[in-house]
Amino acid sequence: MNYLQDLNDSQRVAVEHINGPMMVIAGAGSGKTRVLTYRIAHLMHNGVDSFSILALTFTNKAAKEMKERIGQIVGDSEARNIAMGTFHSVFARILRYNSDKLGYPSNFTIYDTQDSRSLLRAIIKEFGLDDKVYKPNAVQGRISSAKNNLISPEAYEANAEIVGEDRMSRKPEIFRIYKEYQRRCFKAGAMDFDDLLYQTNVLLRDFPDVLHYYQQKFKYVLVDEYQDTNYSQYLIVKKLAAVHENLCVVGDDAQSIYSFRGANIENILNFKKDYPDYALYKLEQNYRSTKNIVEAANSIIKRNVEQIKKDVWTSNDQGNQINAIRCLTDNEEGRVIVNRIYDLKQSTGAEYLDFAILYRTNAQSRSFEESLRKLNMPYKIYGGLSFYQRKEIKDLIAYFRLTANPSDEEALKRVINYPKRGIGKTTMDSIMMAASQYDVAIWDIISDFQRYPVSISSGAKTKINQFVTKIKSYSMRLENTSAYELANDVAQSTGILKDLYDDKSPEGVTRYENIQELLAGIKEFSVTKEEQDEIGTLADFLIDVALLTDADQEKDEDKNKITLMTIHASKGLEFPHVFIVGLEENLFPSQMALSSRTELEEERRLFYVAMTRAEKTCTLSYVVSRYRWGQLVTAEPSRFIDEVDQQYLNHENNSKNTGGGKSLSGHKRPSQDRSPGFGMMGKPQRNLKRVSETKGEIPSSSGATGTTDELKVGYNVIHGRFGKGKVTALEGKSPDQKATVFFPRVGQKKLILKFAKLEVVD
Repeated sequence: MNYLQDLNDSQRVAVEHINGPMMVIAGAGSGKTRVLTYRIAHLMHNGVDSFSILALTFTNKAAKEMKERIGQIVGDSEARNIAMGTFHSVFARILRYNSDKLGYPSNFTIYDTQDSRSLLRAIIKEFGLDDKVYKPNAVQGRISSAKNNLISPEAYEANAEIVGEDRMSRKPEIFRIYKEYQRRCFKAGAMDFDDLLYQTNVLLRDFPDVLHYYQQKFKYVLVDEYQDTNYSQYLIVKKLAAVHENLCVVGDDAQSIYSFRGANIENILNFKKDYPDYALYKLEQNYRSTKNIVEAANSIIKRNVEQIKKDVWTSNDQGNQINAIRCLTDNEEGRVIVNRIYDLKQSTGAEYLDFAILYRTNAQSRSFEESLRKLNMPYKIYGGLSFYQRKEIKDLIAYFRLTANPSDEEALKRVINYPKRGIGKTTMDSIMMAASQYDVAIWDIISDFQRYPVSISSGAKTKINQFVTKIKSYSMRLENTSAYELANDVAQSTGILKDLYDDKSPEGVTRYENIQELLAGIKEFSVTKEEQDEIGTLADFLIDVALLTDADQEKDEDKNKITLMTIHASKGLEFPHVFIVGLEENLFPSQMALSSRTELEEERRLFYVAMTRAEKTCTLSYVVSRYRWGQLVTAEPSRFIDEVDQQYLNHENNSKNTGGGKSLSGHKRPSQDRSPGFGMMGKPQRNLKRVSETKGEIPSSSGATGTTDELKVGYNVIHGRFGKGKVTALEGKSPDQKATVFFPRVGQKKLILKFAKLEVVD
C-alpha cells in the first residue's frame, strides 16, 4: 500500500521527516490529522518500534480514529502498541504504574468537576466561610490555575503576590482551602483532572529513574493541537523529548482559543527558541471550505499581530458570499436563522446534521431552541448535561468507584444510603467527625468500629457493616472479573436496578433505560478487551469514563439533528452550513476580552475558528437590541463584521419591521421604533428628520440632501445608543467611511457609518 500517494507535496515532506524536532503549522481544513496519522505509519514503515512512539491528542475520539487509520496501513496488532491518547489518559496510566512513589493507590479515583466542587463546597462550609463570596466554581478555577502552573499549596501560600490578589478579591482564605482540598483528595486516594498533569510533573521531577525510563521508552513524541497546551503539558513534553529530541508538534496558532483553560499560545510561537534547529512545515491548502469562506477568514486573521504567517488557500469552488443578517431582536434572530435553515434544507436536500448554529455563550441558545421547536425541527445542544453526569449514572458509577477505591469519600457519601438502608444524616455526621478526629478516611472508620469508636446506634452499625461487607465482596472480584460481569452484579445486588424499575413514571422509566444503556456500554467495553486477549476490569472502565471529553460522548441517535453549540466546543468539527450568531460588540468580542490586545486577538481567533467550520455556506447575524441579564440593551454590530473584507460579504436586512429608513451607508434598514412615536429607548422622538428614501442620501442640518460622502464635520447627529452628538472628524470613503463623533453623554466615539445608523438632526 503506497500511502504517500494520498498526500499533497506539503503533507508528504512533513510525513517523510524522521529524526529531529519539527513543527507542522496546519491551516484550517488542511489535513493535519492525516499528516499526523501517516507520519506515525511512516515511522513504523521505516523501522521505528511501535512501542517507542508516544502520540498525544486532546480527545479520545481523535486518538481512536487515528489508531484505526494507522492500523489500516501497518496492521492492527502493531498499531495497538502505540501509546496514543489524550494527555490525561496517557499520563493517568503512567501514574497508575508509579502511584506508590507518590503515595497513591494504583486504583486512585479521578474526580470529575462535580466531585471536586462537592468537596470544595464541604470544605468551605466546614471553614465557616460565605459560599456567596467563596463560590465553589470560582475557587475551583483558582486552584486549577495554580496546578496548571505547577504551584503547590505550600508555594501558593508563600507567594505574596498570589495571596495579595486573593485579598484584593475578598477571598484571603483560598490558600487554606487549596491546602485542605489537596489533603482530602490525597486521603481519599483521588486526583482531579489537573492533578493528572501536576502529579506527572512531580513524578518526572522527583524520580529521575522514572524520567530516564520514559525518555528511553518514548524515542518519538508527537503532539496534536500544540497551540492548546498549557505550561504543565509543555513541561512534560519537553522533559520526555529532551534526550532524543524527536519531537513533532502539529497545530495552528490561528486556532488557539483556550487561554481560559490555561492554554498558552507562546508554546507554539516560541517553539523555535526551544529547538533552534527545528524543521518547519506549513500546510496551507484548505480542503474544507469554499474560496469565499477561506479568503474571508484570511482577511480576519491577518489583523492579528501575534501569529506565524501562512497563506491559506483552496482550489474549491468560489461559493456564495457570506451573508450578514441584521435583525431587530434576539427573538427575531432566532426566527430568521431557523427559517433560513428550513429553506436551505428544502432547496438543497441537506440533512439536519449538515447545519450548525454557533454562539459565543450558552445563554444565547434560547431563541433558536424556541424557533426550532415551533417548526418541529430536531436539534442537539452540546455542552448540556452529559450522559455520565445524570444522577442515576453517577449513583451506579459511585458504587464502581468504591469497589476500586474504598477510600473514595465523595463516592461513599453519595451511595452509603442509596438505595435507602436507614443510614441517616446524624449517623454520617458522627462518622465524618470521627474521621476528622482520627485523621483517617471515612472507610477506615466504618470498616473497623473497634479501632475507631463512634457514638452511633447498634442498628446503624449493623446496616453499615452490611454495606461494608457488600463493597468488600465486590473489591475481591475486581482484578479477575470482567467489567460487565461485575458491573451487572453491582447494579442488581445493590438494589439500584429494582429501585429504578419500580418507578413507573416517565422519568423513572428513562432513568432505568439509562442504566441499561450504561451496562450495554460496559458490555461492549468488555467484549473489545476480550478480543484483545485482555480482561477489561471495572477499574479499567472507570479510567475510560473519567477521561471522556464532550466530543467522545456523541451517541448515534444524536447525529441527524441540527447542532447548537458554543464556538469553543465546535473546534475540530466541520459542517456544510454554519450560522454564527450574536455578532455584537460586548458579546462577540466579549466585553471581558477588550482590555488588552492579547485578549482581543484571542477573540478574533475564535471568530476565525467559527468561520472555518463552514464548508459551503457561512451566515453571520446580529441584532439591534437584545435581552441580557433580564434587561433590553441596545447592541452595536461586532467590529469583526467590519474586519471581514467586504467583497466577501452580502449585507441583508431581514427585519419585517422596516420603517423605510436607510443607514448612512445606503443600506435599507428597519425603523428602530418600538411603538408609534417612540424611539429606541421608548422616549418620544422630537426634531428628528428621517433619512431620505433616495438611495445614499441624507438630509443636511439645513434640510438639504446630499450623498453619503457629503456628511460634514459639524453636523449634529443622533445615535440609537449614545444619543445626540456632533461630527468632529471624517475619514475614508463609502462604503467604509468612518466618523468621529462627540457625544456629551459618553464622550468621543469613532463609528463606521454603514453600521452606526446615524441620523442627522437640527
